[in-house]
Amino acid sequence: MQLDIDIVDWPEETLWADLSERVHAAVSDVEPALASERLMTSVLFTSDSQVHALNKEWRGKDKPTNVLSFPMLEREELLELGEGGPPEMLGDIALAFETCQREAEEKGVSLRDHTAHLLVHGFLHLAGHDHVDSDEQAAAMEKLEIEALAKLGIADPYGDR
Repeated sequence: MQLDIDIVDWPEETLWADLSERVHAAVSDVEPALASERLMTSVLFTSDSQVHALNKEWRGKDKPTNVLSFPMLEREELLELGEGGPPEMLGDIALAFETCQREAEEKGVSLRDHTAHLLVHGFLHLAGHDHVDSDEQAAAMEKLEIEALAKLGIADPYGDR
Protein backbone atom coordinates (compact mmCIF):
# COMPACT_ATOMS: atom_id res chain seq x y z
CA MET A 1 0.00 0.00 0.00
CA GLN A 2 1.11 3.50 -0.75
CA LEU A 3 0.56 6.00 2.05
CA ASP A 4 0.16 9.72 1.43
CA ILE A 5 0.86 11.26 4.84
CA ASP A 6 0.08 14.90 5.58
CA ILE A 7 1.08 16.26 8.98
CA VAL A 8 -0.47 19.55 10.06
CA ASP A 9 -0.65 20.77 13.67
CA TRP A 10 1.18 17.75 15.13
CA PRO A 11 4.65 18.02 16.70
CA GLU A 12 7.57 15.78 15.70
CA GLU A 13 6.50 15.23 12.11
CA THR A 14 8.93 12.42 11.31
CA LEU A 15 7.64 10.34 14.22
CA TRP A 16 4.11 10.22 12.79
CA ALA A 17 5.13 9.38 9.24
CA ASP A 18 7.35 6.53 10.47
CA LEU A 19 4.64 5.34 12.86
CA SER A 20 2.07 5.29 10.04
CA GLU A 21 4.32 3.07 7.92
CA ARG A 22 5.03 0.72 10.84
CA VAL A 23 1.35 0.51 11.78
CA HIS A 24 0.40 -0.26 8.19
CA ALA A 25 2.92 -3.12 8.09
CA ALA A 26 1.60 -4.56 11.37
CA VAL A 27 -2.05 -4.28 10.43
CA SER A 28 -1.35 -5.83 7.02
CA ASP A 29 0.00 -8.88 8.84
CA VAL A 30 -3.35 -9.41 10.60
CA GLU A 31 -5.52 -8.18 7.70
CA PRO A 32 -3.81 -9.39 4.50
CA ALA A 33 -6.29 -7.53 2.27
CA LEU A 34 -4.45 -4.33 3.25
CA ALA A 35 -1.12 -5.59 1.89
CA SER A 36 -1.92 -5.02 -1.78
CA GLU A 37 0.58 -2.80 -3.57
CA ARG A 38 -2.31 -1.38 -5.62
CA LEU A 39 -3.91 0.33 -2.63
CA MET A 40 -3.45 3.99 -1.75
CA THR A 41 -4.47 5.62 1.52
CA SER A 42 -4.13 9.16 2.76
CA VAL A 43 -3.45 9.82 6.43
CA LEU A 44 -4.02 13.32 7.78
CA PHE A 45 -2.62 14.33 11.17
CA THR A 46 -4.47 17.53 11.95
CA SER A 47 -6.26 19.60 14.59
CA ASP A 48 -9.50 19.07 16.48
CA SER A 49 -11.05 21.96 14.57
CA GLN A 50 -10.41 20.36 11.18
CA VAL A 51 -11.62 16.93 12.31
CA HIS A 52 -14.66 18.65 13.86
CA ALA A 53 -15.47 20.19 10.47
CA LEU A 54 -15.02 16.84 8.70
CA ASN A 55 -17.13 15.04 11.29
CA LYS A 56 -19.91 17.61 10.94
CA GLU A 57 -19.86 17.62 7.13
CA TRP A 58 -19.58 13.89 6.49
CA ARG A 59 -21.14 12.27 9.58
CA GLY A 60 -23.52 14.97 10.80
CA LYS A 61 -21.82 15.02 14.21
CA ASP A 62 -21.05 18.52 15.46
CA LYS A 63 -17.95 17.68 17.51
CA PRO A 64 -14.37 16.58 17.08
CA THR A 65 -13.43 12.93 17.45
CA ASN A 66 -10.13 11.11 17.72
CA VAL A 67 -10.04 9.39 14.31
CA LEU A 68 -12.18 9.40 11.19
CA SER A 69 -12.03 6.82 8.41
CA PHE A 70 -13.51 7.36 4.99
CA PRO A 71 -13.46 4.08 3.03
CA MET A 72 -13.73 4.25 -0.73
CA LEU A 73 -14.01 0.53 -1.39
CA GLU A 74 -16.57 -1.92 -0.06
CA ARG A 75 -15.09 -4.93 1.76
CA GLU A 76 -16.13 -7.22 -1.11
CA GLU A 77 -14.34 -4.97 -3.63
CA LEU A 78 -11.21 -5.00 -1.50
CA LEU A 79 -11.23 -8.79 -1.18
CA GLU A 80 -11.71 -9.20 -4.94
CA LEU A 81 -8.87 -6.82 -5.77
CA GLY A 82 -6.15 -8.81 -7.47
CA GLU A 83 -2.55 -7.93 -7.96
CA GLY A 84 -1.76 -6.13 -11.18
CA GLY A 85 -3.89 -3.35 -12.49
CA PRO A 86 -4.27 0.32 -11.72
CA PRO A 87 -3.92 1.82 -8.25
CA GLU A 88 -7.06 1.86 -6.11
CA MET A 89 -7.85 4.45 -3.46
CA LEU A 90 -8.72 2.55 -0.29
CA GLY A 91 -9.71 5.66 1.64
CA ASP A 92 -8.68 8.40 4.03
CA ILE A 93 -7.87 8.55 7.74
CA ALA A 94 -7.84 11.79 9.76
CA LEU A 95 -6.59 12.13 13.35
CA ALA A 96 -7.27 15.06 15.70
CA PHE A 97 -4.23 16.07 17.76
CA GLU A 98 -5.87 17.63 20.80
CA THR A 99 -8.38 14.80 21.25
CA CYS A 100 -5.70 12.13 20.77
CA GLN A 101 -3.39 13.86 23.23
CA ARG A 102 -6.15 14.27 25.85
CA GLU A 103 -7.26 10.64 25.51
CA ALA A 104 -3.68 9.38 25.84
CA GLU A 105 -3.25 11.38 29.05
CA GLU A 106 -6.59 10.11 30.42
CA LYS A 107 -5.60 6.50 29.64
CA GLY A 108 -2.09 6.93 31.01
CA VAL A 109 -0.44 5.85 27.77
CA SER A 110 1.96 7.60 25.47
CA LEU A 111 0.62 9.70 22.62
CA ARG A 112 2.62 7.48 20.24
CA ASP A 113 0.97 4.26 21.47
CA HIS A 114 -2.52 5.75 21.50
CA THR A 115 -2.02 7.14 17.99
CA ALA A 116 -0.81 3.73 16.81
CA HIS A 117 -4.01 2.19 18.20
CA LEU A 118 -6.15 4.77 16.42
CA LEU A 119 -4.28 4.22 13.15
CA VAL A 120 -4.82 0.45 13.43
CA HIS A 121 -8.49 1.15 14.13
CA GLY A 122 -8.71 3.46 11.11
CA PHE A 123 -7.01 1.00 8.75
CA LEU A 124 -9.37 -1.76 9.86
CA HIS A 125 -12.36 0.47 9.17
CA LEU A 126 -10.99 1.11 5.68
CA ALA A 127 -10.77 -2.67 5.24
CA GLY A 128 -14.48 -2.98 6.01
CA HIS A 129 -14.36 -3.97 9.67
CA ASP A 130 -16.80 -2.34 12.06
CA HIS A 131 -17.81 -2.39 15.71
CA VAL A 132 -21.23 -0.75 15.60
CA ASP A 133 -23.67 -3.35 14.29
CA SER A 134 -22.96 -6.26 16.62
CA ASP A 135 -20.96 -7.39 19.62
CA GLU A 136 -19.45 -10.14 17.45
CA GLN A 137 -18.14 -7.60 14.92
CA ALA A 138 -16.78 -5.44 17.73
CA ALA A 139 -15.00 -8.43 19.32
CA ALA A 140 -13.51 -9.49 15.97
CA MET A 141 -12.25 -5.97 15.26
CA GLU A 142 -10.78 -5.62 18.76
CA LYS A 143 -8.99 -8.96 18.34
CA LEU A 144 -7.35 -7.73 15.13
CA GLU A 145 -6.40 -4.44 16.83
CA ILE A 146 -4.79 -6.29 19.74
CA GLU A 147 -2.87 -8.59 17.36
CA ALA A 148 -1.58 -5.69 15.24
CA LEU A 149 -0.57 -3.64 18.28
CA ALA A 150 1.27 -6.63 19.77
CA LYS A 151 3.39 -6.73 16.61
CA LEU A 152 4.39 -3.15 17.46
CA GLY A 153 5.14 -4.01 21.09
CA ILE A 154 2.07 -2.11 22.32
CA ALA A 155 -0.05 -3.53 25.13
CA ASP A 156 -3.69 -4.53 24.71
CA PRO A 157 -5.64 -1.23 24.94
CA TYR A 158 -8.72 -3.15 26.09
CA GLY A 159 -6.89 -5.04 28.83
CA ASP A 160 -8.49 -3.04 31.63
CA ARG A 161 -11.96 -4.47 31.04
